[in-house]
This record gives sequence, C-alpha cells and structure tokens, in this order.
Amino acid sequence: MTGFALAILPLVITPGASLALLIRHVTEGGRRRALPVILGTATGLYVHASLAVAGLAAVVMRSEAAFTAVRIAGACYLAGLGAWTWWSATRAVPRAAGGGGRVRWNSAYPQALFANLLNPKAASVFLTLVPQFVTPDRPLGGQILALATVQVVMVGLWLLGWALLMRRAAPYLESTRVRGAVGRVTGGVLIVLGVRGLVSW
Repeated sequence: MTGFALAILPLVITPGASLALLIRHVTEGGRRRALPVILGTATGLYVHASLAVAGLAAVVMRSEAAFTAVRIAGACYLAGLGAWTWWSATRAVPRAAGGGGRVRWNSAYPQALFANLLNPKAASVFLTLVPQFVTPDRPLGGQILALATVQVVMVGLWLLGWALLMRRAAPYLESTRVRGAVGRVTGGVLIVLGVRGLVSW
C-alpha cells in the first residue's frame, strides 16, 4: 500500500479538473460545497476500479476507437463545463448571508463524477499502475478495490486541504468581483484541460 501511495502521489497533487471544480464551487457557495465534489470524484474512482475488476476498462483501453470516443467525450465535457463556468462567472451575484448558502448536490456532485468518469487517464491508472501492486495468489477484486480506496483517501485529503486553505481566504471571496474572477479562471482552466485532452494523445 505504501509503495502504491508513493507512486500515485504525483498524480494526486497534479492540478486537474477535480481541483478546478472544488475551487469554483467553494468560492461560489462556501466550504460545504467541497463535500459533493470530493464524493463525486471518489465515486468516479470506484467506478473505474470496478470496471478494471470486470475487465471492461481493458476493452476500452485496447480498442483505439473506444478509447478515442471516451477521450473526445471527456475533452468536450471539460471544455463545455469550462465555458459554462466562465459564462456563469459573468453573472455572479452576491452570496446570501449565513455563510455558504445551500449545497447544490445536483450540480457539484455530477460535475465531479463525470469529470472523473470521462478521464481516460483515471482509467489508465488501474490498468497500468495498479497491476504492479497486486499478487496473483490473492483475490484480484479485493486488492484493486483496496488500492482504489488508498487513492480515494489521498485525493479526498488533498481536496479537503484545499477547501480548508480557502476557508482562510473566505473574507476575500465574499466580493462579487473576486468570485467572478475565480470563476473565469476556473472556467479557463477547464477549457484548457479539455483542449489538451484532444491534442495531447
């Protein structure tokens, strides 16, 4: 487990769609919005792990057409989400008093879930890295899910750390101008990630 944790640490701390979504939602609605983002990301990782156990992910990775379709769908989703985030930031309104407002699970959770599900690199972790840390004399499914849990805990703690860090910046995030700027930056990052997904494979 320790070896796997060290191996995926660079992947966990590399800024990506989950962190961008976390920053956007926490800025918009307070630190309570971090929970649905973290849970959506965790769900996506467990789905990838389950597909790896079932062997379905291997089919996608070995089929150039299927892999290309997933890559394009994921890139378009991130780019579209980024464009929507950018547009939403231009119409930002002051946050209601009371600190954080209502947690919109129907927004943050599925965004984080699909951003992870449509990321071929997330699936590739379970097909290239995970096999190096499993042994054939033990149940494969249990080992893969255990390693997935290690990744989920690490990602969750990383995102939670960012949410707590942003808590200290809460007084500055009350400004509509600042929130709008963060939204536009987040939207730009998601668009870049989407475009990079189309041209970097």
